[in-house]
Amino acid sequence: MPAILVVDDELSMREFLKILLEKEGYQVSTAPEAAIALDLINKQDFNLVISDIKMPGMGGLTLLEKIKEINNTLPVIMITAFASPDNAVIAMKSGAFDYITKPFKVDEILKIIKSAISAAAPVIVDEITSDTESFEGIIGNSHEMVKIYNLISRIAPTPASILIYGESGTGKELVAQAIHNLSKVSDNPFVPITCSAIPESLLESELFGHVKGAFTGAISNKIGLFELADGGSVFLDEIGELTPLIQTKLLRVLQERELKRVGGTDTIKVNVRIIAATNKNLENEIMEGRFRKDLFYRLAVVPIRVPPLRERKRDVPLLVKHFLKKYSDKMGKEVQEISSYAMKVLMDYDYPGNVRELENIIERGVALESSNIILPESLTLSTYKKEGKPVEKSQAFIAVESEDELYDQGLDEVMTKLEKQMIEHALGKTDNSKIRAAELLKISFRSLRYKVQKYDIK
Repeated sequence: MPAILVVDDELSMREFLKILLEKEGYQVSTAPEAAIALDLINKQDFNLVISDIKMPGMGGLTLLEKIKEINNTLPVIMITAFASPDNAVIAMKSGAFDYITKPFKVDEILKIIKSAISAAAPVIVDEITSDTESFEGIIGNSHEMVKIYNLISRIAPTPASILIYGESGTGKELVAQAIHNLSKVSDNPFVPITCSAIPESLLESELFGHVKGAFTGAISNKIGLFELADGGSVFLDEIGELTPLIQTKLLRVLQERELKRVGGTDTIKVNVRIIAATNKNLENEIMEGRFRKDLFYRLAVVPIRVPPLRERKRDVPLLVKHFLKKYSDKMGKEVQEISSYAMKVLMDYDYPGNVRELENIIERGVALESSNIILPESLTLSTYKKEGKPVEKSQAFIAVESEDELYDQGLDEVMTKLEKQMIEHALGKTDNSKIRAAELLKISFRSLRYKVQKYDIK
């Protein structure tokens, strides 16, 4: 029996949830305040904590932070009678599984509880190693890709929302498809939607459907893509292109698992797993007021970064082999090999268009080649160079101009200057994404944020 701890200063709410959950077969403990709850968590194992936000003494959000320090994998559902977007954002950012407001529907909270316990259950998977050349249609066995394969294997069986980010052409949709294929709803629809490909005036209708007469041309009722995907997965590519109105409606689907068609009044229940992807820096979009902070934290329960091809050059030969076979078969040719010099040319290239560009290069090479081996002259590489200048010793990380100055300033001051320069360089390289800059510098996000404030880096 899963064990649940209910934390609420209202006796009636504690008793209501205890009776309700025990009827459902759960083992339920209760606590009237956060301090007692922490004592119970330290003494026994729980599968879930349900906590009110507003409580005397230590509040629910502080309790959430302390729970995550004790056991980062223990799911926590926050409830409150005072709905606040700021509280919702803080709760989700601090690691809450979900955030619901009173009064809530019994069937809705039971569904959330079931999902939370299921998501936290250990998933047994075989460890994927670099011996694997491909995984669910994704080609590559570099260290970076093997890490992604293992992450997919662990999160796919859970209902967690996922945000995939990376440059265009890196294969974000393949990652989304792999997650769906390994999920518990793999027999149900996988519906990919490219948000930027649908005109803004039609996007709301395409996603949520419409009723007859909702607007000029709406001659009949139409089912939206979310309804078509009911029971399965929706892949929202280029999520950063959504308008504020659509972002608000999408947040409702994530929170309430329901929607209304354009022009309609009926509430339609939908149960879909949302996998989103973007090539934008959504943190910057939030700062500029173009993307909702609460939606971001709902989507990014599990973030996955797909690296650009220039960061995983080890995969280039495997991808070349795969595309050679694919296009030789498609064009009825026998081009199955590539010369060593042609391969060197490909290994030295930076691929601003990533895997998609490499595929196009090989497709053109197979089409142009008259022999059974790809030669350098059959390769058509773009002259475009990826932004990002090489570090020049004379410019990049210079703290002093002379040996005398070095010892006049002393070790601490020189190292401080170098540290500031490295942080500024890393932020510039990652389009001001603190998360990615921290990864690049191999320090924690919290440490980077502290140093940015300390050095007043803009």
